[in-house]
Amino acid sequence: MLKRITLKTWLFIAAGVVIVLALFFFFVNRATLSPSVSKTKGVQLTQNGAGQYQTVIKDGHYLTSAARGLTATSQGNAVDTKDFESGLLNLAKTHFKTGRYIFQEGQYLSSDTVSGLLARQTDSNMTGLNPKDNGKTDSSRNPIYVQSLTEQDFMTKDGSNLKLAGMVVGVAMNTQDTYQKEQYGANYYQTISEADRIAYGKKIAPKLIKQIRAQTGVAKNIPIVIAMYANASEDSLGGGSFYSQATSKSGTNISAWTDIDDKTVVFPKESSDSSSIGTDENTGFTNFNNDIANFFPNIAGATAVGHFTNSKLTSMKVTVTTQFYSQTEIEAFANYVDSAAVKFLPSSAPVQITIKTANETQAILVRKSDDKSYSVTIM
Repeated sequence: MLKRITLKTWLFIAAGVVIVLALFFFFVNRATLSPSVSKTKGVQLTQNGAGQYQTVIKDGHYLTSAARGLTATSQGNAVDTKDFESGLLNLAKTHFKTGRYIFQEGQYLSSDTVSGLLARQTDSNMTGLNPKDNGKTDSSRNPIYVQSLTEQDFMTKDGSNLKLAGMVVGVAMNTQDTYQKEQYGANYYQTISEADRIAYGKKIAPKLIKQIRAQTGVAKNIPIVIAMYANASEDSLGGGSFYSQATSKSGTNISAWTDIDDKTVVFPKESSDSSSIGTDENTGFTNFNNDIANFFPNIAGATAVGHFTNSKLTSMKVTVTTQFYSQTEIEAFANYVDSAAVKFLPSSAPVQITIKTANETQAILVRKSDDKSYSVTIM
């Protein structure tokens, strides 16, 4: 005879089933939501958006450059580093298509190799790209021409592995060399003429290609693009710009150099700047600056940096310095800047506006190309 199951027993069984199901879904969701990259050994790829490269992840971590952050001297324009690397990646897209190639931070030039390349040439360091010290401490001294190098690798899939298919190497050249006549002494500045900079860059390019191809894993016949960048002076509000490029398809042979029409313009333009590039943008920015200064008295100043490629504006970054302290003032001002920017600043290129005091960022406004409005973030 079957034993009758009581209500209490049914409730106990039901509770057990609920607990089992809850634990099941907890671990299923956890396995689904937890990033598998952090536990996966080997090489994986990130998912790329439209017009962007897939990038390399190794053993759950982003693969950083083997020689990142190295420069010939500690002096330099802080804006240059970011503009140099981002501009180099944009240039790379004209040689290595994002849908076919995978981007990898430079892995073939070690930090020791790059340090040797950026140093002066000496009897013990013949690979140095900068000239020997001639002992002079005036305008006749041999300056530091090459300030920094950036390697970018472009890979293709080879079964379950990645294969190096091409490289882009950016060479940042000084337009002004800062030096000291004695240790811990005053800084002196040596201007490097455009002609000297261009000539010296072409001179050292084959030597650099030779050192790159000497590295383990770099084939003799992969294309290596050399892109030359002119650093801005230390006190410049804007960064520098790329000015020339060439490609080595094999050995140390380099194709004819081609000019890169890449310019950085600081707004408001100085009266001595007779260039026609950025004239319309300068008028719009001046009107924008006057408008917000007339509406709010606590404006310390506004500046902007525009990047132009083939004489066409590709991006603008605006900095507005204020003396606001209350949240209501910041919000009111950000909203007014929004309306003034829509009215006066260009809409054909992405624009970023940062509102800040001397010590902190208060608001950021961003508009993409051809958007009708800005997204406003109050910090």
